[in-house]
Amino acid sequence: MTILTDERGSITGFVAVIATALVMVAGMAYDGGQIIHAHNAARNDAEQAARAGAQQIDITHLRQTSEPRLDPAEAQAAALDYLTQVGATGTASVAGADITVTVTRSQPLHILPGQDRTITVTETASAVEEAAP
Repeated sequence: MTILTDERGSITGFVAVIATALVMVAGMAYDGGQIIHAHNAARNDAEQAARAGAQQIDITHLRQTSEPRLDPAEAQAAALDYLTQVGATGTASVAGADITVTVTRSQPLHILPGQDRTITVTETASAVEEAAP
């Protein structure tokens, strides 16, 4: 009976598994951070675009009725112009004195494996008329 005591090469399998695990952890940390950044950037772009659109008050209507209302075409154009300036894509809709902007952003994955290596994030922000105290 022969007893095998030669362990050469046994560490190779261990190193391969550990190296793969470390790459996956690094990928989750880096790519996960990039996805969080994409969400924050999309949210910020949507908020700023909504603010830009909310400044487009219909002055004629305000003077006639003392009721604030957005100029729908101007508000939507201002919001979309802001998105164009910052290189973002999205939509804007106006209802009375309220504007809602939705921004969509794509974030590629650099480390994590997978078939679809791009994540699409969508954030929405609104500028809404609030009642005065």
